[in-house]
Amino acid sequence: MPHVSIGAIHDAVVGTTAPQLFLKLVGEHPDLPALHSMQSDVPGSWQIWTLGDYADMTARAAAGLQLAGLEPGERILLLLRNRPEFHWFDLAAQFLQATPVSIYNSSSPEEIQFLAEHAEARIAIVENAAFLDRLLSVRHELPLLEQIYVLDPPSGGYAVGVHPASELMDKGSADLTMLGAAIQPDDIATLIYTSGTTGPPKGVMISHYNVVYTVESLRQCFGLDSFIGRRVVSYLPMAHIAERMMSHYQAIILGYSVFCCPDANQLSVYLKEVHPEIVFGVPRVWEKIYNGVNAALSLDPEKKAKFDEGVAAARAIKAAEINGGATQKQRETWAFLDAVAFANVRGLIGLDTVVTAVTGAAAIPRSILEWYNAIGIPLSEIYGMSESSGPMTWSPQANHPGYVGRAVPGCEVVLGDDNEVLCRGGNVFVGYFKQQEQTANTVVNGWLNSGDIGEFDDDGYLRIVDRKKELIITSGGKNISPANLEAALKTIPLIGQAAAIGDNRKFCTAILVLDPESAAVWARSHGRAGAPLAELAVDPALRSEVQEGVDEINQQFAQVEQIKKFTLVGEEWLPDSDMMTPTSKLKRRGVKTHFAVEIEAMYAGLD
Repeated sequence: MPHVSIGAIHDAVVGTTAPQLFLKLVGEHPDLPALHSMQSDVPGSWQIWTLGDYADMTARAAAGLQLAGLEPGERILLLLRNRPEFHWFDLAAQFLQATPVSIYNSSSPEEIQFLAEHAEARIAIVENAAFLDRLLSVRHELPLLEQIYVLDPPSGGYAVGVHPASELMDKGSADLTMLGAAIQPDDIATLIYTSGTTGPPKGVMISHYNVVYTVESLRQCFGLDSFIGRRVVSYLPMAHIAERMMSHYQAIILGYSVFCCPDANQLSVYLKEVHPEIVFGVPRVWEKIYNGVNAALSLDPEKKAKFDEGVAAARAIKAAEINGGATQKQRETWAFLDAVAFANVRGLIGLDTVVTAVTGAAAIPRSILEWYNAIGIPLSEIYGMSESSGPMTWSPQANHPGYVGRAVPGCEVVLGDDNEVLCRGGNVFVGYFKQQEQTANTVVNGWLNSGDIGEFDDDGYLRIVDRKKELIITSGGKNISPANLEAALKTIPLIGQAAAIGDNRKFCTAILVLDPESAAVWARSHGRAGAPLAELAVDPALRSEVQEGVDEINQQFAQVEQIKKFTLVGEEWLPDSDMMTPTSKLKRRGVKTHFAVEIEAMYAGLD
């Protein structure tokens, strides 16, 4: 597909905003189911809001917030999980030309205090007593915060300045058409605070122009005739640009049917209930599904062997499709494999109706991405960042595993002198809130500096080598990509997570984390069913299998990159912990601090 220019995307969206396009969508499809919430007391039962209902709730929320004193240009905090209320409160703030700021639900009181103070928010909407308590514990440090609204009533009553969110919904309805007409493309639609692996979060200002430009760019990438009613599960933090772009902005412009999953740990349940058509997940989500399927298959070794044989054949067929087209015989072979094996697996995990599956925010092992494609789930890798409103590169219709695609329509992507990935286009953010110097260092002469090192192939597909600041530089001066090592190590069946170590060292080592599902299967097959992961991590037989996997992985890398020693641990690293960001990116500093003793032991007497 020929690349679409910046000017072409600009011309397609100039003068529009997301709220205005939402009203157009409502006018055309008022009865379309838009938001869904599973009823906890009735499994499989959903409360549904049509687009007309969505507009009505937004109008009521806007009226309430307006009477509460929310002014154009102000910031309003939202501390809510993935539930329908988030969507209409966020959209209501946009209609009022205010800026909604979503906070990661797992944020500590100190983190909440920092964001609330930095955003200068006077109004906050929180979900429940647990979120409210965290905010109230630092309220004395937030003199600007005047009003707090809570969705689920706290059992102990309301403190001074705290009100039920229902009060915002009984003040009549605002005129959305009139409000929408006043919104300007340059108005700030949201602040996305970067979760960041180092340093305090920065407020990424995304304008309405950025939003509509990016949605149009993504729309052209999909290659779909229609988006109306496409099923999407919303489960990642709404504070993350990927979830906000997928289930909020694209939904109000393109017409997705959004199923709200307030607990990401329940994703597997929601996938089986919803059978979504478009799915976005960070690599850890796809890795866990992959590990779960293979762990279940491993209960029947003969069946697992046959399935793996089928996958191997299907990989070759999919590779042939990428490299010029499969033969008729190969297509028939894949159809047979699909009928006898793959379709059943897709149905069991709820991914049988997927038309587009996306992974992003971190590197995914190529073999896992190829596995999904082999069994008929069209998974492709997207690349971008909050500062690019989400995407820079993505090629779902011509996916090349191992690469993150070509530049999306309306975005130019090049490499700088040091091979840093640079981009420009209408998706590039306005700047960092109250941080002009940081903005000037990040956007230079119109080019967004990503901080990532990349390389292109002859067809213009981008491969990310690693973060500039995260490259391992050995004591011998060799540059090594920890992300590439870690992606390879996570293909060892027993390993779920990995961190490569080696900066200023003579050789590389790794902290490896057991995958819970795979380890449980191993334990059953070795007479240790129910053994705690911590015990399995020191089991000599299991460690021997992991060592075999590491030895095999090492053959893929140069001598200086190979893992000489590893520490095996059983405790899984959870999102928004000392080891992981809320979007499951590795916090290298946290890993090194937490495992300082183990790391030194691996180098003792040898470094």
